[in-house]
Amino acid sequence: MFEILSRRRLLRGAAGASLASLVPSSAKAQQGRLEAPWQVSPEARLTELGIELHTPPPPVATYVGTHIVGSMLYVAGHTPRMPDASPGHQGIVGKDLTIEEGRAAARQCGINILATMRARIGSLDRVARLVRTFGMVNAVPGFSQQPEVINGFSDLMVDIFGKEAGTGTRAAVGMGSLPGNMAAEVETFWELRD
Repeated sequence: MFEILSRRRLLRGAAGASLASLVPSSAKAQQGRLEAPWQVSPEARLTELGIELHTPPPPVATYVGTHIVGSMLYVAGHTPRMPDASPGHQGIVGKDLTIEEGRAAARQCGINILATMRARIGSLDRVARLVRTFGMVNAVPGFSQQPEVINGFSDLMVDIFGKEAGTGTRAAVGMGSLPGNMAAEVETFWELRD
């Protein structure tokens, strides 16, 4: 019986060794840590692009601006309010605003999201990748260029985090209205590094 148990342990050990050869062998990979996916740090890119992040205002309703669950950072919907808390980009895309003005609104949503993230996690260099974007556009009925508007947000994320880490899954949808008659609102999910 001892001999049978020893053989079983030996076979299990051999199978485990075979499976282990399929897994990356770096110490960080074994510990579940993610490597930085960008060439230039996001904080350095902000400086290069001349983007200053302001202190985010507190939520205006019954919600929190961010939630961290495990390695995931969930960021509530952000509108294009300006750093001085003025409304910024208000109006309906396709009626009051052009597509380019809608893109600028979505970009400002992105700047506001980055400010909230930095306030929560300390440094954008902790970001592993953008996982999901939900972009909403305040648009006239029949408007179908929501993806082009939300590219104002998405292009900024690629500029800051690079193509691999700054591109996630995405929905870009039209809305009949948004809070404060804002032109856009963006909600995001992120994966964080240690």
